[in-house]
Amino acid sequence: MVSREVAPTPEGRQVSDRMQIPAVPAERSRPGMSTGRITAAALQIVDTEGSQALTMRRLGQALDRKVMTLYRYVPSKEALLDGVVARVLTDLAIDPAAADWRQELRDLAASFRSLALAHPNAVPLLVTRPLASPLGQRPPATLRPLEDFLELLIRAGFSPANALRAYRLFFGFLHGHVLDELQDLIDNPDETDDLLRLGLYRLRPREFPRIRSLALELASYDGAAHLQQGVEMMITGLQFRFQPAPAPAT
Repeated sequence: MVSREVAPTPEGRQVSDRMQIPAVPAERSRPGMSTGRITAAALQIVDTEGSQALTMRRLGQALDRKVMTLYRYVPSKEALLDGVVARVLTDLAIDPAAADWRQELRDLAASFRSLALAHPNAVPLLVTRPLASPLGQRPPATLRPLEDFLELLIRAGFSPANALRAYRLFFGFLHGHVLDELQDLIDNPDETDDLLRLGLYRLRPREFPRIRSLALELASYDGAAHLQQGVEMMITGLQFRFQPAPAPAT
């Protein structure tokens, strides 16, 4: 706090011989900065403008901060992208103590799909960012699904090595599914004929007869139903291939 003398008022009256004036810099009137606030703003940019639009300059504009101020919280653009992935994956919960690992995987798949649909522009980052850095250098939040998945299956009787194989297979399937579901298939939404809506009339019938014949199935793709079907196939395969049979009762 600082004090300053106050001159008499025009009426000749002294309002106060000393007034207490808060010594608060003007910039503090803006919301405080934090890594969480930065990654939240970065995710919003990705959601609305795409990952290519996310730059430190664009982020500084969104937060009304200088770029050099942001570097105090995120050391690089790469770290910022990792932070976006970590923020999305924070909402992906796996209960390693779940009584039924099969149901937990069903719920996991549905949750992952929901996140992908909520943040479609972030899906390429979810799939590719883990490839950009060694496992031990990734943000802890991006490793939590792996750790909890391993614990879930090991408790269910999988060996640690087989639990890791199951993780790779299962998340490989999830990544492929959401990328496939999010692809833009519709060429002309105003058309009622599926062949025209998908633009398949451009394909020569003699060269692509099978694709053209599946216009109805391609146009009526049900992502949730296909995911459920694929998850059941994955669970059956994982159980048959990796989970040991229970010991016979004695």
